[in-house]
Amino acid sequence: MSRLEILRFALRGLAANKLRSFLTTLGILIGVAAVILLVAFGEGASQSIQQSIQRLGANTLTISASFAGGGGGGAFGGGGGGGSRVAGGQNDGPRTQARPLTLEDARALTDRELVPSVRSVSPVVTANAATAVHEGASHTIAQLVGTYPSYFEATNRPVESGTYFVNDDVLAARKIMVIGRTVAEELFGTADPIGGQVSVSGVPFTVVGVLKESGSSGMQDADDVAVVPLPAMQQSLTGFGALGSIIVQATGADTTDSAQAEVTAVLDQRHGITPAGVADYRILNQATLQETIGSTVGIFTALLGAVAAISLLVGGIGITNIMLVTVTERTREIGIRKAIGAPRSAILGQFLLEATVLSLVGGLSGVAVAFVGTRFTIAGISPVLVPSSIALALGVSVGIGLFFGGYPANRAARLRPIEALRHE
Repeated sequence: MSRLEILRFALRGLAANKLRSFLTTLGILIGVAAVILLVAFGEGASQSIQQSIQRLGANTLTISASFAGGGGGGAFGGGGGGGSRVAGGQNDGPRTQARPLTLEDARALTDRELVPSVRSVSPVVTANAATAVHEGASHTIAQLVGTYPSYFEATNRPVESGTYFVNDDVLAARKIMVIGRTVAEELFGTADPIGGQVSVSGVPFTVVGVLKESGSSGMQDADDVAVVPLPAMQQSLTGFGALGSIIVQATGADTTDSAQAEVTAVLDQRHGITPAGVADYRILNQATLQETIGSTVGIFTALLGAVAAISLLVGGIGITNIMLVTVTERTREIGIRKAIGAPRSAILGQFLLEATVLSLVGGLSGVAVAFVGTRFTIAGISPVLVPSSIALALGVSVGIGLFFGGYPANRAARLRPIEALRHE
């Protein structure tokens, strides 16, 4: 019996029970689609987090106060946990009197003799949910940042139109503003915002530039931001209190660790931190954070894929079940075919083909469903299709068909013709 005839018999057997074959295929489809989609979701989450971190650059350190409040949080999440000097969770040394971060701390970090590995220092004060008004249009800016011009380079925020403010604007405390794309669209619509007047809490600011679009990161819109000179922010909105954070840019990615050590030494001296004491500030190293999060998300993605693979296993058990039922129902047919000379290999091949076709059709359909699913944004994250997950899921689905279909196929091939003909 030729392979073509064996395939024809296999397809005829599947077509005889269309609903049963469809439900079995559906189990494989769900398993394959779940594996690909969950891996794609994990990869999308990983890339979204990595992009958010990369906005500050691999050679950037973010310093924030651990105990003292005031002045708002760090820029773009820069006040988050992590880093080499973390306070508040240690009890192995005497606590020092907590001191907030000040402008004098930032100025001390610009001393090239003490911190030769530092390129720029940007003190930052932030105000969240600041209401801005322009000619009747109102918008609540998610993050209003007061800082120095070096902030734009350190955080990798280029201007798309207009210009930055410069050091002279900081010295003169000019009320000028660089806004993100979201703020520009909400307040100015399609009009050119450059030169426009924006009132924030009753204080007028002139727009001098629009930042290049960065996009959303999960639930956070990185373009819903406005940046103003630090003195203008302090004089008009926040007062001359503590800084929210200090962003330090190292001279290069290879000097980030050196810069961190130098910054730690300066701040320890200024804040009176002894070797056995607990620091009242924390330093977030973007490069270290990126590596840590990358490995963590990788484990998370693998876990998601493993959980989804259980669906494939369930689908394989379904194939075994359906093939055993099929063999039982067609015992007499098998006996007749063997009695008229059909070899054992033909019977074995037919039932193996039936199981493989079910799993292959289910696998291909699952790939198609997963491809469509990755076109949609889920919980603010755009899934990223991973080619290796497609090949793996499809290969496993075919392997499942061969493995779980092997026992029923072998059982059918071993039936003795006389026993099969007596079966009712």
